[in-house]
Amino acid sequence: MNIPDFNSLPELPDPGRYQLNKNVHNITRYQTIAADMQHPGNSPRLYVHVDMNAFYAQVEQLCYNLYGMPVVVGGWRKPDGTVKGIVATSSYEARAWGVKTGMSALEAYKLCPHVIFKQVDYEKYRAFSKRIKDVLDSFSPDVEAYSMDEYFLDITWKLEESYEQLVEFAWEMKEAIYEETSLRCSVGISTSKTYSKLASDLEKPDGLTVLTEEEEIKEKIWPLPVDEVWGIGSRRYAKIKGRGITTIGEAIARGYPLFQKLFGKYFGKMLWETVAGKDRAIVSDDSEYIPERVSYGHTFSTWTDDPWKVAGEFAKATKQVCYRLRGYGKKSDKYFGNVRFQGQEKEGFSFTFRAPGLTNLDGYVLRNCLQKALPMLFYCKDQGKKFRAIMLGTTKLNMTTQAELFFQENPKVKRMYQAMDYLNNRFGLDTIDHGIAQFDVKGNTHFKERSI
Repeated sequence: MNIPDFNSLPELPDPGRYQLNKNVHNITRYQTIAADMQHPGNSPRLYVHVDMNAFYAQVEQLCYNLYGMPVVVGGWRKPDGTVKGIVATSSYEARAWGVKTGMSALEAYKLCPHVIFKQVDYEKYRAFSKRIKDVLDSFSPDVEAYSMDEYFLDITWKLEESYEQLVEFAWEMKEAIYEETSLRCSVGISTSKTYSKLASDLEKPDGLTVLTEEEEIKEKIWPLPVDEVWGIGSRRYAKIKGRGITTIGEAIARGYPLFQKLFGKYFGKMLWETVAGKDRAIVSDDSEYIPERVSYGHTFSTWTDDPWKVAGEFAKATKQVCYRLRGYGKKSDKYFGNVRFQGQEKEGFSFTFRAPGLTNLDGYVLRNCLQKALPMLFYCKDQGKKFRAIMLGTTKLNMTTQAELFFQENPKVKRMYQAMDYLNNRFGLDTIDHGIAQFDVKGNTHFKERSI
């Protein structure tokens, strides 16, 4: 077979629109503690947070008429009846039996033997999410789709309205969403983006909470654990708790100097202001967002002890990561990977590697990834280890287009990937694939679109 000279071919068409959310977990992003995400000045503002309660499960209950039944999204049953998968979310009926996000589907089944399992169907959820966003756009000119099931609205222009008027506004919004989608949501209205999110969580499901007066905020928000605030994860909470602070009210009373001491002069003060509800975050259209890192992970439906099958999974991961890099118009030369072993301990190994230079082309990345990973995979196999999951990602994106001095991507290879992107964007992301990806780990996943 003769390989065509890509430089002699006619100019390729534009690759088209990249499907940057395909096969990607939509994890909410924290973007309040940053100078460029704040309104200038300290003028009062008013925000709405809309939370689509148990969104995936609600959609599945609607589509399959499973109302009133315990539904878990993220699991399935093998032909022999064995339960597999991880709980991505669950309906409130399942939660009443103790089912929680992140537990295994088998644990969920043991708690609730009559639970109904549905695999994650992101394309369906995105379609509903877009319809919800279209509804909210009619209620405010400033709407942010924070994730597929959470939205912020800036309604500062309603600052002078009464409590009753704000409640009426929120009910109209809730009913408009229900009329369009038959889905219920909880709504919170408050004086900061952070507090509106906390307010929407106070009454679930199908709740409505308006907190605009200082005394109401002190009564409802201040007693909440401080780690419910964005940006305070387990490590930061441990530091704060070590100083005798467990609630939002206690943190406010201690003031920002302690936070500066713990987390730095700038970040510490901004974090405290967020806890205190003093942030003036921008409600922004997220369509142009470019992440600081790009990664892809996959948990196999069952374990494997074949290093070449894991290599095939890394080929799939490389394809996804590099495709997204090209979609964002960014490159990287520093990457990381990890492999998790089968077992309750969730042991494994991690590694880093470098491409020959800044690149977003699969071949340069995959070659160096496998050179690093395969020897460790074969060594671990000899030690009796079995493999259950992989992850691949960038450690940092290059935000410039400046050419490198010692490395240049092969222009023929670049044209080849441009042609691949054109075909995959037009006919589906699996139209053209790496040959080694055929050695992947076969089986279902909790994602419907990745199942075979």
